[in-house]
Amino acid sequence: MANKEKTPPKKPAINPYWFYGSIVLFFLGMSFFGDGNSLGEDQKINISTFERYLNDGEVSRVVVINKNTAQVTLTEEALAETKHKKAKSSDFLGRTNDAGPHYQFEVGNLELFQKKLEAAEANGVAFSYEFKTVESRWLDVLIGFLPLILIIAVWLFIMRRMSGGGAGGGGAQIFNIGKSKAKLFDEKADVKITFKDVAGLEGAKEEVQEIVDFLKNPTKYTVLGGKIPKGALLVGPPGTGKTLLAKAVAGEAKVPFFSLSGSDFVEMFVGVGASRVRDLFKQAKDKSPAIIFIDEIDAIGRARGKNNITGSNDERENTLNQLLTEMDGFGTNTNVIVIAATNRADVLDKALMRAGRFDRQIYVDLPDLKERKEIFKVHLKPLKSDPKLDIDFLAKQTPGFSGADIANVCNESALIAARKNKKSVGRQDFLDAVDRIVGGLEKKSKIITPEEKKTIAFHEAGHATVSWMLEHAAPLVKVTIVPRGQSLGAAWYLPEERQIVRTEQMLDEMCATLGGRAAEDIIFNKISTGALSDLVKVTQQARAMVTIYGLNDKIGNITYYEANGNEYGFTKPYSEETAKLIDTEISAIVEKEYKRAVQLLKKHKNKLTKLAEHLLEKEVIFKDDLERIFGKRPFEKEEVKEAEPVEKPKTTTRKRAAAKPKAEDSTKAKSDN
Repeated sequence: MANKEKTPPKKPAINPYWFYGSIVLFFLGMSFFGDGNSLGEDQKINISTFERYLNDGEVSRVVVINKNTAQVTLTEEALAETKHKKAKSSDFLGRTNDAGPHYQFEVGNLELFQKKLEAAEANGVAFSYEFKTVESRWLDVLIGFLPLILIIAVWLFIMRRMSGGGAGGGGAQIFNIGKSKAKLFDEKADVKITFKDVAGLEGAKEEVQEIVDFLKNPTKYTVLGGKIPKGALLVGPPGTGKTLLAKAVAGEAKVPFFSLSGSDFVEMFVGVGASRVRDLFKQAKDKSPAIIFIDEIDAIGRARGKNNITGSNDERENTLNQLLTEMDGFGTNTNVIVIAATNRADVLDKALMRAGRFDRQIYVDLPDLKERKEIFKVHLKPLKSDPKLDIDFLAKQTPGFSGADIANVCNESALIAARKNKKSVGRQDFLDAVDRIVGGLEKKSKIITPEEKKTIAFHEAGHATVSWMLEHAAPLVKVTIVPRGQSLGAAWYLPEERQIVRTEQMLDEMCATLGGRAAEDIIFNKISTGALSDLVKVTQQARAMVTIYGLNDKIGNITYYEANGNEYGFTKPYSEETAKLIDTEISAIVEKEYKRAVQLLKKHKNKLTKLAEHLLEKEVIFKDDLERIFGKRPFEKEEVKEAEPVEKPKTTTRKRAAAKPKAEDSTKAKSDN
């Protein structure tokens, strides 16, 4: 903080447009003052002197300008005489006026002057004369310099485009191309967000609040010998509130806050990224103590040396090297804290992650039940919601939702209520919003044949029946055969929030997923392409059991999981024999669960048929309908009953897609976990 006193006075910035204007004025002045057509006082004569030169045959041409000024051009022989020495004028660049005109004078009476010229011509004097009307010399000057002006304009335009900015940007001119594009947070102009606006994220907020408190009250920590942390890295899935947390830091901290994106360092010119890093830290140091926030740091912070051509000059690596040096090198910037955010921490360079650079790695996870409740409270404030709205119910219906998803649910519910001309947003609007976001928009006008509709009904009834009969399958909430988005039918489930998953739980989920195809096989003795999304899901789950989680007896307690997120290259970490065994075990797991689903449905075929017929009649059925047909689930937990929806909750959906594989794949719900 002592650096603040030693800060040198800021030099006034030089506008480059003054430079361009000076060049233009120089050329215009040179044209006007240095042009050979501009005659000085020495070249002015009277009309009698002109008549003498004319009668002596020394004049080759006379031009009368605007009826009042005559310009005289001498012959080459006359210019060689000493008396006409001053006629050969020169500009300030040393160019002589050989072509003329050499003299000028006032004409006076134009009629009389014209008669004198005609008389001289009649007497055999060899010369020419003409009359001109010139409106403005500046127009001629501008026309003469038009190509030069156009070249300068095109050059300025190209430089502005290549430097990546318009007017006002840090790199708007070629002279500022190496300057930082960081935006300084303005408390007056920018919307101020505080920690009160950030719901949930208690652990992350505590870490970040400590950094802000350190900058506000440094002596509280330095008196004990503590040092200010160099940086904090916010890591987590998209939409969990990393950038929002940084905005809250900007609103809370009473210190300069520089905000920019990782892509702002990237430029087509070599060395620009490193130059912008240097300029950014220089600005921050001048205003220290200060905070720098780099969003999406993985744009420049990727691990070095991978996929790099030998001997190439990687601009991104140069930028990263400069960032590493600025954060913790010989020229370490004191009292400058760097906060960065990314959802790809696995691809970042190890040197960036070490202590002394990003001292703290704060994981911003998806919100749990309590945090979702707090997030709902924040986003419900601007809404005109029903006073009887149960926030606990909404939080329980949205497992796996991020903060951004919940914000979208609240906004969508308000739009739905407005569409229905309601005066407040009610519970049903929120449930419809969840359905809309997860499943897509209802398409009741979509043409489906009666045979296809019957197939879809039995498919969805198969999912519902198997999940109802299995202990660890997610409890069903709603089944519909109304087309929604690109799917022809869907089933909503409310999965239990688990931190760990056991083998029997995964197997039950796989069995319930295969219940749709098993129902088609039992009822119609045929199978269709509509189960593609189900097959994709169970194949991924089976592969994860075998190759990642070590839940297969034959493979054993071995994992082939790549922690850095990189896919296998040309070589796999296991032999060909192991690869065959993996494929065999994956197939065995899937087929075993399929057979289990078939057995369950054969055992309860009558109830399956009754449920499908009821679904064909009503198109949408809920948990109450299943209880009337199957009875209560014997293994249902009490806490689930409290969140039991009466009509339409959400969350994990299994969709039956259309026959096209491409459309099927695109209907995969985000909560299909």
